[in-house]
Amino acid sequence: MAGKHRSTDFIHQPRRDRIYPPHVEDSYQARGNPKEPAACPQCGVILHNGRWQWGDVVSDAKPHTCPACQRINDHVPAGMLRISGEFITSHWDEVTHLIHNLESREKAGHPLERIIDINDESDALVVHFTGSHLTRATGEALRNAYQGELNYQYTDKDDLFRVNWSR
Repeated sequence: MAGKHRSTDFIHQPRRDRIYPPHVEDSYQARGNPKEPAACPQCGVILHNGRWQWGDVVSDAKPHTCPACQRINDHVPAGMLRISGEFITSHWDEVTHLIHNLESREKAGHPLERIIDINDESDALVVHFTGSHLTRATGEALRNAYQGELNYQYTDKDDLFRVNWSR
């Protein structure tokens, strides 16, 4: 391509018509971590190497509430699982044990993934979580254990990941 300049060579020009999705900011994800060492005074999780994890709290650790405890205090879930159908009325104990067992296993490796609360509504069981990963994992565990129908819905408006399981 002798004689052609990049400014007139339209084949090699970058595209300028791309549409970028709007940036949704989660106020519970810290823009920067606090100075280390830090420990959550409510749950005892520590900030080590830029990551919240379980461990021994050092004596000079500064108190700093972790994002999971902030969500629990403010009751602002990152995920919501709605369990509905006739199955839940006859298998309430089984399902709640599955949910609590999955949470304890997940929380051991990821301390910011927790259950906020479990509410028994007239026609469904609603579980609120501090993280979307545990919400999805719980929905998939229900589908794998009991079949049924599983639907996901993420809304940018309120930063809430909704999972519906029914049988």
